[in-house]
Amino acid sequence: MTIWYLSEYHVPDKTENIFWGWIMDMRIGGKEVSSPDDTWIEVKNPATGELIDRVPAGSAADVAEAVTAAGEAFESWRKKGMRERGMVLFHAAEKVREQHKDLARLLTLEQGKPLREAIDEVRGYANILEYYAGISAQPAGETVRLGIAGDALVVREPVGVCGAIIPWNMPVLIMGWKTGPALLAGNTLVLKPASTTPLTNLRLAAILDSAGLPPGVLNVVTGRGGEVGEALVKHPEIKKISFTGNCVTGRRIRELASANLKNLTLELGGSDPMIVMDDADIDNAVDGALRGRFYNAGQTCTAVKRLYVHDRIADEFVQKLKARISVMNVGNGLGPKTDMGPLNSAEQREKILRMVDGTRERGEGNILVGGGVLRGKAYETGYFYHPTLVTGVVPDSCLVTEELFGPVLPVMAVPDLDAAIRAANTSRYGLGASVWTKNMHTAKRVFDEVNAGMIWVNRHLTVPPEVPFGGNQESGIGRENGYHALDPYTRTKTLFLGW
Repeated sequence: MTIWYLSEYHVPDKTENIFWGWIMDMRIGGKEVSSPDDTWIEVKNPATGELIDRVPAGSAADVAEAVTAAGEAFESWRKKGMRERGMVLFHAAEKVREQHKDLARLLTLEQGKPLREAIDEVRGYANILEYYAGISAQPAGETVRLGIAGDALVVREPVGVCGAIIPWNMPVLIMGWKTGPALLAGNTLVLKPASTTPLTNLRLAAILDSAGLPPGVLNVVTGRGGEVGEALVKHPEIKKISFTGNCVTGRRIRELASANLKNLTLELGGSDPMIVMDDADIDNAVDGALRGRFYNAGQTCTAVKRLYVHDRIADEFVQKLKARISVMNVGNGLGPKTDMGPLNSAEQREKILRMVDGTRERGEGNILVGGGVLRGKAYETGYFYHPTLVTGVVPDSCLVTEELFGPVLPVMAVPDLDAAIRAANTSRYGLGASVWTKNMHTAKRVFDEVNAGMIWVNRHLTVPPEVPFGGNQESGIGRENGYHALDPYTRTKTLFLGW
C-alpha cells in the first residue's frame, strides 16, 4: 500500500502565516482506495500540542494488501540491474536535497527537534541514498576455483518482501538505513512509520516514487504497533524484518518472527558510556558531552547516557559542564536560537520524570541543574523538560542501569581507567562508547575491552553511512549501514560447474 499525497492542508504558524503540507490518502498498486474505517491517528506538534495532521490507523488487512502489492512488484524490481536500482536512489537523493528545508521543517513540527538538527537529519538521509547508489556498481558475487571438482559461481539474490518498522526519534535517518540497502539489493518493502512521526516518512516515500521507484516496491502503512506492527512481523510472506525501538518490543518481534524463521535486524537502544581521562582536552570533552547528551533532547540511541570522569579533573569538568547546561535555550524547535526542543510525547516526558524524581527521593544522586518540567507560558502546552545534570550517582541507580532516553546526564568520578572500563561494562546494553584521551594506548584498551559495537575516540554520536551501526547484548542483533548492511537483505546461491 503506497501512501500518496493528494490534497493540501493548512496549519497556522507563528513564523509564517500559512504552512503548506499534505494530507494523505491511500492507493494500492496505483489504484485509489479509501481508508478502511473512520479511525485516524492524530499527529501533534510536541512543542505546542497543536494538531498538525492525521493519518489512517491501518489494520492487518491493510498490511496484507501491502504485502500483496510488494509481492507483485518483486519479480520485475529484482530483475533490474543493481546500477539501475541505484540510479533511482541517486535521483531521490537529488530531490531530497532540493526540498531539504521543507522536509526539515515538517520533521521539526512532528518530532520537536531544533530545525538545524532536522536539516542535518534530512541531509543525512540524502547521504545514505547517495552512498548506496555509489556502491551499486560493485560486483555482488564471486567465483570459487575447486580444482578437479570444477568451479563454483556464488551470487547474491534478494530475499523477497521485507518489513521495516521506524522509530520516532530519528525517523528520517533510520528510514534511510532500512530502505537504502533493502531496495538496492532488489527487495520490495513494507514500511511502518512511528505513530507520532509519520509525516516526513510519507513525504520521503512520495519523493522515491517521483524519482522512478515503480509502484508496489515501497509501501507505507501507517498505524499502531500493536496492530500494524504485529501484522507485519507475523505475515508469512515477509522474509525479513528490520526494527529499531525498545527491548520489550524487540523481544516480542523476535518471538513472533521465529514462527516463520524470518531474518531479523533489531536495533534496541543502548546506555552508552563516555569515559574522560585526566589527560583529555577538557573543553573539547565538555563540548562532546553537551552535544552527545542533549542532541535531540537526549532521544538518540547512541547518545551519551553515562559519563565517567577521572577524579583528578572531575570537579573542573563538572563545573564547566554545569555552566554550559545552565544557559541552554530550550524551546520550540522552529525558534532561531533553540538549543534543545521538547521531548516527543507526554509519555516520554513522564518516563524521565519518574526516573529523576525517584533518584531524588531515594537519595541516589545530587541534581546540580534542572531536574523537572520547565515552567512558564512558553512551555505550558509542550512536552518540555529541563536539561539536567546529576552527580554522585550510585551504581545501581535507574539513571545508570536503564536506558535514559531524555535530557538527563549522570556523572560519576572514577579513580583510573580500570575502574572506568569495569563501570562501562556493567550495563546489559552494548551499543556504543567513547573515550577522551591523548594516549593511544588508553584508547586501544577501551576499544579492546569495552563491550560495545562502536567505539569513538575524542568524539561521540556521529555515524556516517559508510560504517556498520549496531551493538551487542541487549542492544540488538545485526548491523545496519555500510556495505555489510546488504548481507541480511540477500542470500547466497551457488552454481557448481563441472568441466
